[in-house]
Amino acid sequence: MLAIAGVQLAGCALVDGIFTPPDSSADQASAAVSEEQPISSNRFLLEEGQDAVGEMQIVKARPEDTFVDIARVYGLGFDELVQANPDVDPWLPGDGTLIVLPTRFLLPESPREGIVLNIAAKRLFYYPEAGADEPRTVETYPIGIGREGWATPTGDTAVVSKARDPVWFVPASVRREHAEAGDPLPRQVPPGPDNPLGAYVLGLGLPGYLIHGTNKPAGVGMRVSHGCVRLFPEDIDGLYERVPIGTRVRIVNQPYLLGREGSDLLLEAHPPLQEDERDWLGSLPTRANARLVGQDNPDLNIDKLRMAAIAGEQRGFPVSVFADRPDTAVTLRHARRVKNLVSHDWMVGQAGE
Repeated sequence: MLAIAGVQLAGCALVDGIFTPPDSSADQASAAVSEEQPISSNRFLLEEGQDAVGEMQIVKARPEDTFVDIARVYGLGFDELVQANPDVDPWLPGDGTLIVLPTRFLLPESPREGIVLNIAAKRLFYYPEAGADEPRTVETYPIGIGREGWATPTGDTAVVSKARDPVWFVPASVRREHAEAGDPLPRQVPPGPDNPLGAYVLGLGLPGYLIHGTNKPAGVGMRVSHGCVRLFPEDIDGLYERVPIGTRVRIVNQPYLLGREGSDLLLEAHPPLQEDERDWLGSLPTRANARLVGQDNPDLNIDKLRMAAIAGEQRGFPVSVFADRPDTAVTLRHARRVKNLVSHDWMVGQAGE
């Protein structure tokens, strides 16, 4: 059990202690921790064969902060913060509470071109084409997806259209649902603050499904839509300009991601969607062992107990499955401590989007 002792300490108890040296008071430890500027959590250079991008970060909450506020400022979705901070109240974290920002990501197991949507992680990955002398990059953004009963479908498609300030032609099924709930909708909603599509739309080859903005950004990172994929207004704004019609789109459902980093093997675990009945835990050892094929180092042995603990906790950020590599506690202890950039004046200004 020694191999997983560190990873079983979750939530506040773990986070509150990661910066406190054994022989110093909390006040001394707090004073010794320098807060850096946060990394950009949306765009990363990408080398050949690279599976992990980004860096873990931790921020100290202020009295008025909520996970909705923190998520948007640091390029995350609401559910991502909930998973990474299982013992923190998302609506009242509390002044001084250290919040884990899961801004390190494993790339989905999919061809690295065009757009890849991992609906289990509620993340979009965009691989723009690079010029002859340009480095490859990947961009990643949190997404809202279809709620249970209106699931976002998986499969291969493409961007077939684009629209700015779209009109929402309300599907009959959506109008029927709202009418039954006593909230009737018109047949179409014009552009403006009441339009749930926001200001930009990427139409997909799957009839009726879109990638779009939203007038309710608090729902980004949750299962809240009728099947479409929604992004923060500022994220779809940039993608709309850069993603050409014809871009390949792959929609995958991968809650348990494995990735290599040098000789290390990392596991990133998310809660499977409610309707996903696949035996992810049963297949995980076979998948992990397959990622070690071709390794010259015979000492690289997967710690099955640690892997099971990471998979069970489902905290949504990568951790090594090897016993002699950083576990969850060490991963968080070495996370970048960053400044709190949440501005509630700014949030009030964005409330109408």
